[in-house]
Amino acid sequence: MLDSTYQTILGHLILKSGKGDLRMAKSNIGVRPAAALAALALCAIFSCACSQNKQNTSSEGTPVLSRAPQTTYPMPPLQADAAGGGLGWTLLDGQRSRLSDYQGKVLVIDFYATWCAPCRESIPHLVGLDRRLATQGLQVVGLNVGGPDDRVKVAAFAGEFNIEYPLGFPDKAVTDLFLSDNETIPQTFVFDRKGQLLKRFIGYDNSMPKQLGEVIQPALTEKAD
Repeated sequence: MLDSTYQTILGHLILKSGKGDLRMAKSNIGVRPAAALAALALCAIFSCACSQNKQNTSSEGTPVLSRAPQTTYPMPPLQADAAGGGLGWTLLDGQRSRLSDYQGKVLVIDFYATWCAPCRESIPHLVGLDRRLATQGLQVVGLNVGGPDDRVKVAAFAGEFNIEYPLGFPDKAVTDLFLSDNETIPQTFVFDRKGQLLKRFIGYDNSMPKQLGEVIQPALTEKAD
């Protein structure tokens, strides 16, 4: 049973639109074939996100979002003494890291897979943000959710894209919290210096770099208490 703080955090992460739920889409296929076929036809038109459950190595995303990246309302600060603050991941070098370790920085967490085409499109922009704004207090962290077979490819992936920010593998509790309502990737979360979630992006398209900048820049100018 989740404690009340954890439930509050999870509740704020659920998208208000109700769209993009992979598990619901799967369950509907057996009940309404016509609706499922229509949904698949719609998915073939757009390409801005991948499914964790199926590798996507082309521009034909499956499944995908049918609109620009969505966001959610802010959730409570992930402080060290709060339920979310102790959540963490294992870095490539085996070291452990937690959300609460990054208080005082503007934190960008990117959930990705090496085989996800939209993820690969988004990475150069994240690399650029890291290089330009790290000295101002920005911290980008990439968390791989591509499955066991994808883990061995992360080091080469980092070299291919010249990634200098930390890469790791999230604990199950992290993916349960952040991706339970929608498993499409990439997903990018932006936290302010106090650990407050500012915005969540699902998928990637040409509008996202501007939107990210509009969230990150003001956050960098604010000081943590």
